[in-house]
Amino acid sequence: MFVSFFPRPKLFFLSAALWSVFAVVVWFVWAEQFGAVFGMPPAPADAPPIIGIGVFLSPPFLWFYVYFAAVILSFYAFWAWFSPHPWQNWSILGSGVLLFITYFQVQVSVAVNNWYGPFWDLIQGILAKTVTSSTGEVYGQIGSFLGLALVAVTVSALTAFFVSHYIFRWRTAMNNYYMDHWPILRHIEGASQRVQEDTMRFSTIMEGLGVNFIDSIMTLIAFFPVLIRLSVNITELPLVGQIAHPLVIAALLWSIFGTVLLAAVGFKLPGLQFRNQRVEAAYRKELVYGEDNEDRAQPPTVSELFANVRRNYFRLYFHYVYFNVFRYLYLQLNGIFSLILLVPSIIAGTITLGLMNQISYAFSQVTSSFQYLVSSWTTIVELISVYKRLRAFESMIYGEPLPEIDQRFLEREQAGLTPQEQPPT
Repeated sequence: MFVSFFPRPKLFFLSAALWSVFAVVVWFVWAEQFGAVFGMPPAPADAPPIIGIGVFLSPPFLWFYVYFAAVILSFYAFWAWFSPHPWQNWSILGSGVLLFITYFQVQVSVAVNNWYGPFWDLIQGILAKTVTSSTGEVYGQIGSFLGLALVAVTVSALTAFFVSHYIFRWRTAMNNYYMDHWPILRHIEGASQRVQEDTMRFSTIMEGLGVNFIDSIMTLIAFFPVLIRLSVNITELPLVGQIAHPLVIAALLWSIFGTVLLAAVGFKLPGLQFRNQRVEAAYRKELVYGEDNEDRAQPPTVSELFANVRRNYFRLYFHYVYFNVFRYLYLQLNGIFSLILLVPSIIAGTITLGLMNQISYAFSQVTSSFQYLVSSWTTIVELISVYKRLRAFESMIYGEPLPEIDQRFLEREQAGLTPQEQPPT
């Protein structure tokens, strides 16, 4: 799954993580200030944020683009020399592009949050008749938001195009790798499905989860300081009273609660998903045999195999009922949780409408990052089941023992038993 696309995967991902941490530390300790040598200094700490798309062409941003490119290219150059790989352009440079896109999209969210404060404070002042403004000024503020939205939409469309190619390259790498070993893999249950379908599902899910994980980390890095800064405007929390950094602590505890809750109620789902794929594959394979052999896919056999499919789906539906009840209930409460926290400050009049919108948006960004497992749990369940199938598939390549369920199927295949003659699994 990984060795086909990435050079020496275990060492590669370890080095990528260490290199990323090193690059982040160097940026904050030295490199950010070093941009001043090239006329691209960091923004002063007390400078107001730039509102609109101009922020992406400001000197600090331009210098970061240069630094990011240098970090990625140096990492690529090392691996191209240390362990050349036929897919290194896509696996290394392509992953670097995905990282940059993720960073850029997070910065668009930060720019939108910076727009919220001045705009809604202006609207509040106009409605309260404490501020005099013109239609041109209001339209100008709305135009700034539309500019950010246009950038976000354009980047999203181009990202979808690039990601589609990235996923298909990964699938191609896995397909070629498995086809090179097809003579010893073809006897595994559902071999054709694992090559044709599971490779695509695995690459798609891994890319999605990986990008979302990086997005969560970058969102935390970007919005955590914002939430700390905005916390000074919150006088107290309901039931708790006054505490230091109230919004940060509330976001952390709320996210931990949701993660633990859904992990506890959904622990049975991965095994059921894996079982579901196996019974579907057994049913499909018998039907394929029946296309060329009149003795196969007889009504009793097909009925029995479909009964297995039906039984497993109904079990899956049952367990997803209570899982989704807890999941949707938590997500609904999550939507108003920040508003509940702000009620004492709203009543005390310590925050404006602009600050309330900024706090709500920043809080939702931070909690969504902490809630990576909550939002991704069903996808992770699917990934685990696909991984189990492909990992068992690869056991044949490396001469490792097959999982018991695949070993039993292989023994029956080698004995020439039909489904009617096979003992139950």
